[in-house]
Amino acid sequence: MTQKKLNVAVVGATGAVGNQMIACLEESDFPLNGLRLMASARSAGRRLRFKGNDVEVEELTESSFKGVDIAIFSAGGGTSRRFAPAAAKSGCVVVDNSSAWRMDPDVPLVVPEVNPHAIAGYTKKGIIANPNCSTIQMVVALNPIYRKAGIKRIVVATYQAVSGTGKKAVDELFDGTRAMINFLDYKEKVYPHRIAFNCLPHIDKFQENGYTGEEMKMVNETRKILEDDRIAVTATTVRVPVFYGHSEAVNVETRDPLSAEAARALLENAPGVKVVDDPANDVYPMAIDGAGQDMTLVGRLRKDISIENGLDMWVVADNIRKGAATNAVQIAQLLASDYL
Repeated sequence: MTQKKLNVAVVGATGAVGNQMIACLEESDFPLNGLRLMASARSAGRRLRFKGNDVEVEELTESSFKGVDIAIFSAGGGTSRRFAPAAAKSGCVVVDNSSAWRMDPDVPLVVPEVNPHAIAGYTKKGIIANPNCSTIQMVVALNPIYRKAGIKRIVVATYQAVSGTGKKAVDELFDGTRAMINFLDYKEKVYPHRIAFNCLPHIDKFQENGYTGEEMKMVNETRKILEDDRIAVTATTVRVPVFYGHSEAVNVETRDPLSAEAARALLENAPGVKVVDDPANDVYPMAIDGAGQDMTLVGRLRKDISIENGLDMWVVADNIRKGAATNAVQIAQLLASDYL
């Protein structure tokens, strides 16, 4: 049977993630009938390339979604809260990359390698949420371990690229680095402190419990995706002077015994995972390796010598691709093949 071709809209098309969503659609075998690009009024009229043609960017309005089957949003939480319900009401399914809907009990939070079955819940509100970038790569790596041995506790420290903040942050790292090596003054505009040659243990706003919003996203989203509120999760999220690619030091305590060798075998056969782990030859995942690809890279896999059922690992992925655009397009592909 020939697969039905669908009309897709990318909302926030002119942003960094929106651009990458367009690229991922172009690279994929998605059954596309037509592509519409939407953004704010100030970006309307721009033309972006798609499969050799120019596509004009439309101004986003509540009435923009007539005839659209899937709308992939990457335009911020406020825009998603305002326009996603209107899009769903018009009959299309929204795949939203913001944090607006992630913890809504009627909105599935999906990583296709981990919980593709959750997509079926889209019928409640017509919206599917894309998780936080740092959560996505962690659960891709931990899912095979969770399915085999269960997980009691996760301790994670992240080392997150500036592109997770946006283009202005990328520019700030570039300009600040250039200024420093030329002994010039530079005033930070995006971050509260200098990011060039520095690390900031501060992503998102601080909460009353002392954690940041980014850290609590990892706590809450991990439990929702793995469908297990018993898992104890604690996170420290750090912004580092890297342009693209998030890295994470992940410590996991399993419920049942699992050796590092058994975990490695599970990961070597897990969807979306590439094991890069030969420390004797200085081979391990780095941000520069993850940038530009869709796989989640795992290395430095070893037994935690401090607890009985503990494992340590280093997890790397491209935060703009797998951490955002690719994951959203993968969800859209599953919608197209299995639901629409």
